[in-house]
Amino acid sequence: MRIGAVFPQIEMSADPDDIRTYATTVQDLGYTHVLVYDHVLGADPAAHPGWSGAYSHTDPFHEPFVLFGYLAAICSLELVTGVIVLPQRQTALVAKQAAEVDVLARGRTRVGVGIGWNAVEYEALGEDFSSRGRRIDEQIELLRRLWSEPVVDFTGDHHQVTGAGILPLPVQRPIPVWIGAQSAPRALRRAGRLGDGWFPQFAPGPELDRAIEIVHQGAREAGREPASLGMEGRLTVTRDTLGSVPETVETWRKLGATHLSVNTMRAGLRGVDDHLDLLREVASAIDLGKAGA
Repeated sequence: MRIGAVFPQIEMSADPDDIRTYATTVQDLGYTHVLVYDHVLGADPAAHPGWSGAYSHTDPFHEPFVLFGYLAAICSLELVTGVIVLPQRQTALVAKQAAEVDVLARGRTRVGVGIGWNAVEYEALGEDFSSRGRRIDEQIELLRRLWSEPVVDFTGDHHQVTGAGILPLPVQRPIPVWIGAQSAPRALRRAGRLGDGWFPQFAPGPELDRAIEIVHQGAREAGREPASLGMEGRLTVTRDTLGSVPETVETWRKLGATHLSVNTMRAGLRGVDDHLDLLREVASAIDLGKAGA
């Protein structure tokens, strides 16, 4: 099981030196990848009565692909989006950006995608929020073709590409596509049907057990072997929960997780040093060199 870290962008500065310190230290500690959340815009709750989103306009977010261009030059971590809100972005442009990252990172890219929850972002980016679930299936198909073929002809319900392609093509052809899925059966079946892997959005327990079965059912219905799918768990940790970290890591391993990301956000930390100190304690608690082997 490969163990990485969630980039805590809402709780550290945007200073490039801090970003460098974070990435190189995470790598030195033995983590294998860095996972980055995606939001293009944050909504101002004052302008949206009843707002209940997890983030607002006061939460800073780096643009993942631009950030990855910087990280590719300073570390050898795998670069993972967890997840790009795909239906609010132009598919061909995402294909181009991800391919460029994969070239610069020498094939160390994994593109996690999902449908998102923030209608304010969709409006601002000129995309329809209500049809996002229907469009993402077609987007995934087109991404893989653009990453694998020098010239693509594609006619879908939402896309038209006529005799065109991206160059340079990525190192990975195609780049792995992982799907973020919560409890909606349709999203879980999509992960099994289309994903190279998936990101469960909840902790181990009965809900996760049910989700795994639905994902595997989706894979079988598509003629795929469920065991071929990757699964990346999320381990949210605070200093108060450090004692339970080894047991939780082992639980994810027994559930069949191929990857795990340690999330230090919302743990009462501020600044790059605090986050790195906690990641250092986690690495020590699980003997990271052995756990990630």
